[in-house]
This record gives sequence, C-alpha cells and structure tokens, in this order.
Amino acid sequence: MKVIHVLFLFAVSLLLSCNSTPEKKQKEKTDYAEYSLPLPDKWTKEVFSIPISFAPEINYKGHEEIRFAPGWGDSTKNDYWTYAFLWCIDADPNISNSIVENNLKYYYNGLVRSNSQQFHISNSKMNITETSFVKVASENGDLQTFKGTIKMVDYMRVQPQILNSIVHLKFCSAVNKYMLFHEISPRPFTDPVWTDLNKLWNGFECGKERH
Repeated sequence: MKVIHVLFLFAVSLLLSCNSTPEKKQKEKTDYAEYSLPLPDKWTKEVFSIPISFAPEINYKGHEEIRFAPGWGDSTKNDYWTYAFLWCIDADPNISNSIVENNLKYYYNGLVRSNSQQFHISNSKMNITETSFVKVASENGDLQTFKGTIKMVDYMRVQPQILNSIVHLKFCSAVNKYMLFHEISPRPFTDPVWTDLNKLWNGFECGKERH
C-alpha cells in the first residue's frame, strides 16, 4: 500500500479539479464492481490492496478505498483529518470491540511510522496509538456498528490528536464480500462534518442493489 502523503493528495485534488467537471466527479464512485461508494464533489479518493503494506498485522485480503474531505490535509479547515475508508474483504472478519481496537491500533501506528521520515517524527512519538471502541445499535442495515476514539500522532503537525470514529460492518451477499467502513474525524459527533461522512455510508450500495 502506498504511503499517504499530503503533497500527493493536493496534487491529485488539483489534477481532478482541472480535468473533471463537478458533474463528472459526482457521477464517479468506485473502481470496483462489488459495490458503489459515493465520491462527493471536491472530495478525493485513493484505492489500495489489502494486506496493507504498513500494517501487515491486519490479517485480511481484499482492497481499501479511501474518501478524503476537501480540507483533509489543511489544519486551518474544519474538516481537517476528516475522511473515510472502506475495506472490501474476502472473508468474514469476525470483528468485536477488541478486534476493531487492535486493527486500528496497527493501522495508525503503521501510518505514523510510514510518514515518520517525511515529517521528521522521533521514535518516542511512534507506536503510541490508543484505541477504544464499544458496540452500539446497528445502523443502516449493518451487521454490527461500533463507535469509539483513536488517540494517535497527527504526523502532519507532529502532535497528539484524538480521532472520533464509527465503524460499520455489512455483508454483500451478491458478491460474497464483507465491507468494513470507517468514518474518521477529530470533530465531535455533533459537528456538521459527520453529516457528510454519514452520507457516504448512506449512499453505499452492494452490487445487486445498484441501479
């Protein structure tokens, strides 16, 4: 999996804005036939394979698709660090509170390590991610829904931060795939950015449901 770099994301965003009209960007959703995931205007995306190169401890096979809010890499914006990522997985992940916590601990420790050289992060600030999740009432046809927090190092500013998160599990029977969707933002759950994040999952469609 490629390392997520801020400059690369801005370059991708600029390229898309120069070569695509908003109407075309709204219509574009996903590269895969297993599902349809919205790509709102001015949001950007990336797609990677699973297993994840910087978090090999996460023992899944499939691919990851990310949606970045327009201000994801700009600390002056309200939607800084606001994004979502979908894991399309070949087999049942058998998740629980502790598995969600461990997966995201591996994920963010690895993400910080993979950016440590670019952002000059010291060893003392790596591998210190803390996660805490609880199972909540299932949402939007989920098999399971979890809500919690991720305490990690914001490698772009090299300082601690807390990310709020909602994690959804859905099974797409038409394609025999499991979907783990992660909504992420440092903003409180009452902030308007969560309306935008929730629209992504509300607009998700499994293969057989697509129109």
